Amino acid sequence: MIFKLNKSLTFPNPKYGEEDGLLAIGGDLSLDRLLLAYSYGIFPWYAYKEGVIEWWCPMKRFVIFPQKIHISHSMRTLLNKNRYMVTFNQNFDSVIHNCAALRDQMEGAWLGPEMIEAYTNLHTNGFAISVEVWDTQTTYEEGNEKDTFNDKHHKLVGGLYGVTIGKCLFGESMFSLIPSASKIALIKLCEFMTQKGGTMIDCQFETSHLKSMGGEYITYDEYMKYVKEAHN
Repeated sequence: MIFKLNKSLTFPNPKYGEEDGLLAIGGDLSLDRLLLAYSYGIFPWYAYKEGVIEWWCPMKRFVIFPQKIHISHSMRTLLNKNRYMVTFNQNFDSVIHNCAALRDQMEGAWLGPEMIEAYTNLHTNGFAISVEVWDTQTTYEEGNEKDTFNDKHHKLVGGLYGVTIGKCLFGESMFSLIPSASKIALIKLCEFMTQKGGTMIDCQFETSHLKSMGGEYITYDEYMKYVKEAHN
């Protein structure tokens, strides 16, 4: 069953949604609604060119446990070269706009102006983070401040962003302008979460990229145990 949301700040029981995970349409992208949604494992998919906000909550959840991240031999070799610098929350704006630009021409493109505004608002209020990957051997020309870090002018080549609630991170999107940049971002994120006691990354949907790095399925009930723990 697909529910139609109104102005009321509520969601139906996720277990009543469609088999593929589609739960509801409508509503808005306000801060309070997004935080309520994520607290139940619900996330928006806004096909903005069609003007429809969809809300999804699959019963089989594809997740990565940070301490179980798989790092291939080739990735370890790449990381050991120390060419790429990773930062957190240094340029959320560039990360989300790069993610949007790479998907804008795809069918069902969802990262439009309203979504960018909503997740930037989450970031401003401390509920969303970005991970940036910088190439320390490539520079941008002077004056291009949007893609620079401090005064070093390193080139932004990859990154990711997601929603944070307690010990969980709900991954939203990632991008790579060079091979493996988003993998570097994810590995460093997992290392950081492991150090800080983070428990789970929600990947939303399975991809071969994420599966190769340790992504696995758990049930919605098991998933919610981690999400509820995040509130304690």
